[in-house]
Amino acid sequence: MGCAPSIHVSQSGVIYCRDSDESNSPHQTTTISQGTAATLHGLFIKTDAADSIPSVLAYQSRQPPPPNCPAHPRREPAGREGRIGVHHCCGVEAETQTSQTSVKQASTTETEIGPMRLAQDPIQVLLIFAKEDKQSDGFWWACDRAGYRCNIARTPESALECFLDKHHEIIVIDHRNSRYFDAGAICRSIRATKPAEHTVILAVVPQMSGDQEEVSVLPLLHAGFNRRFLENSSIIACYNELIQVEHGEVRSQFKLRACNSVFTALEHCHEAIEITSEDHVIQYVNPAFERMMGYQKGELIGKELTELPKSDKNRADLLDTINTCIKRGKEWQGVYYARRKSGDSIQQHVKITPVTGQGGKIRHFVSIKKLCCTNDSNKQTYKTHRDEKYAGDQFQSESHSFRCKNRRKESIDVKSITSRSSDAPSLQNRRYSSMARIHSMTIEAPITKVINIINSAQENSPVTVAEALDRVLEILRTTELYSPQLRTKDEDPHTSDLVGGLMTDGLRRLSGNEYVFSKNTTNQSHGHLSVPVTINDVPPCIAHLLDNEESWDFNIFELEAVTNKRPLVYLGLKIFARFGVCEFLNCSEATLRAWFQVIEANYHSSNSYHNSTHAADVLHATAFFLGKERVKASLDHLDEVAALIAATVHDVDHPGRTNSFLCNAGSELAVLYNDTAVLESHHTALAFQLTVKDNKCNIFKNLNRNHYRTLRQAIIDMVLATEMTKHFEHVNKFVNSITKPMASEETNSNNEGNNCECTTNLKTFPDNQTLIKRMMIKCADVANPCRPIELCIEWAGRISEEYFAQTDEEKRQGLPVVMPVFDRNTCSIPKSQISFIDYFIMDMFDAWDAFAHLPVLMQHLANNYKHWKALDELKCRSLRLPSENNNGS
Repeated sequence: MGCAPSIHVSQSGVIYCRDSDESNSPHQTTTISQGTAATLHGLFIKTDAADSIPSVLAYQSRQPPPPNCPAHPRREPAGREGRIGVHHCCGVEAETQTSQTSVKQASTTETEIGPMRLAQDPIQVLLIFAKEDKQSDGFWWACDRAGYRCNIARTPESALECFLDKHHEIIVIDHRNSRYFDAGAICRSIRATKPAEHTVILAVVPQMSGDQEEVSVLPLLHAGFNRRFLENSSIIACYNELIQVEHGEVRSQFKLRACNSVFTALEHCHEAIEITSEDHVIQYVNPAFERMMGYQKGELIGKELTELPKSDKNRADLLDTINTCIKRGKEWQGVYYARRKSGDSIQQHVKITPVTGQGGKIRHFVSIKKLCCTNDSNKQTYKTHRDEKYAGDQFQSESHSFRCKNRRKESIDVKSITSRSSDAPSLQNRRYSSMARIHSMTIEAPITKVINIINSAQENSPVTVAEALDRVLEILRTTELYSPQLRTKDEDPHTSDLVGGLMTDGLRRLSGNEYVFSKNTTNQSHGHLSVPVTINDVPPCIAHLLDNEESWDFNIFELEAVTNKRPLVYLGLKIFARFGVCEFLNCSEATLRAWFQVIEANYHSSNSYHNSTHAADVLHATAFFLGKERVKASLDHLDEVAALIAATVHDVDHPGRTNSFLCNAGSELAVLYNDTAVLESHHTALAFQLTVKDNKCNIFKNLNRNHYRTLRQAIIDMVLATEMTKHFEHVNKFVNSITKPMASEETNSNNEGNNCECTTNLKTFPDNQTLIKRMMIKCADVANPCRPIELCIEWAGRISEEYFAQTDEEKRQGLPVVMPVFDRNTCSIPKSQISFIDYFIMDMFDAWDAFAHLPVLMQHLANNYKHWKALDELKCRSLRLPSENNNGS
């Protein structure tokens, strides 16, 4: 081809592009059909056929200018026939030839708004410039570089038409010269359209000279512009501006645009939805709310809830109870009477959820309301607002479905049952006179709902069934729903004493006997082993041991020996590095090392069991569990960090005595914590006190407030879960909420031939994550029976010695002996281990194994149980068989 291609425009509006030197070659002619926007480099063609030529040029792609080619083509005068000459180096291509270009194709990007995942198409940009110049070319090539789809318009009319067709995310308007068009008027005309609600509009304004005063941007903002761009034809400057706009305003607007789908769901939701501000000003109600309450949306928006009439059927203190709950950021559920516009009172099931916004503060309250169809007024209200939407058979079927669903989900209406004739007259004496009054109360507790349902079921039940239900009610009204009831003490004194010591607060107090344990940590000698400067700066003997720390069979006692009873610092630094704790906390390794030193110094090395070696062992077990696939898939990074910190501090400053001992002795801690979870509360409180009091060891100092609060609550919850009085509650909740549903899901998937991942829903329920974390640290805390036999025996000897020492001190001080079987002169350690495994360990680890899949642990547990059984059958009270003792000596 030669250097001067030409463009011919016929009267019919068809554009021909032909190389001037090879005009006879039919292959060198490109046809741009009428109505197709041509990608012509900076050329807007004006001919007698102008009405048939679009004034919007679609710049889908264009070859960048060669290095030696000027940035802009030189224009030659055009004749009346529309002949225009340009330098060939700039290239002329039709839109139909975009596939032949080398420009990169933009791909969709994924983003999230809350739990919603969105795919954003490539950005579309509209350039509105009356004339081509360096600035328009700068934005053009910037779009090309960013992979954006770009159009350019020369007139206000074509700009508006193109925008309504394409709905561009970014519009750039030339605001430098008002001679060609009014940029402000164009912006206002575009803003007046509905698609422009989420469009970002830039105004290109001229550069100011050094002596000119900075002008206000308010006129631009009032006209509808979002940003001002000072004239700069540099491609990189234009590119940077567009990229910033995309990552800022465009993505924010994209997320806001996606909210339309959420509002569409709310508008069609059958449940009444009300959204208020933190000051209880109504911000939104959906059509279902309007139908239920009889108001129009315009009558409610902007009003405070206190301005609306209230029903007099609620308890006097109910509103205060609700407000107290939701102001603390907790969800409230219960029954509430509301007054419709007509004055009728209706009973509703209400769930109010606080929504946290900027600054970690509550910004909204979302209320979801459903009618309780248990009285004539509610049924009439329900029928009325259903009739507004449905008619005929559809109403009949949906009304029946609604009633059936309510019968399944809500409490049975006792008053309607008692009004019917009874099939069991002999049961009339068993009726409760206060039943109607009880059922009119707004009681929210789930156990109360269960009791009410059982009471209702008794009304028309045979005598035998009613008596059985009476027994059920007696059990449900007790406070210890999760603790198994032991048989007589004589049958199994070891189990009775063990449970009595671990699962009660020992409120058998003798007057005048008080116990104050020492917090002296200065006398705890750890030798002269230097603390590592970094995790890589450790003695070779320690580093060699730590190479095996990811194995379940890791020998913590060997690490205790080579570190002079300071295993926690070394093992902790290694494990925390593996889980990226410093990166999450945004703290230095020096700060973490100082923190470990402080925490380990506050463990009592004089304790035979509850010392820093036990803490290191629990940390090791926790890290091992966190590495299991299903656990890893169920928890977030914050959960992992919280679990590791909780394991590290869970027994800090433990006195080597049980909670029952401290309560019986009237210790300072027992008084401070009201005899409830005394040690566990002390461990968490002291851990945070030690951490924050010195900036050198404050690993939380760089966390923002929200992350710190969330992390702190998770750590506290996990440490408190190690308190044994709630052992069976935690285990049963885990089994019923995690293990059983998961097993059922796996069974269903196997029957259907699908291999589904059963942990997909665990992350979406924070309560399930909490149960998993509690179970994990509980298992890590008492994993000794699941360790290799030599480690298991050593731990059994250590815990027994600690209990022996407690019994000795109880006798010396005249305190109640919490665990009489742990008398060093008479105790059978094998029996105590068997009781501990039978009562606490076996069921818990069966449930944990079903979730986390731990075959090695379960094999160790079976072997260790056989070991203790063999010793017990031989009436041996020691840790080993006589033959093993002889071999060991």
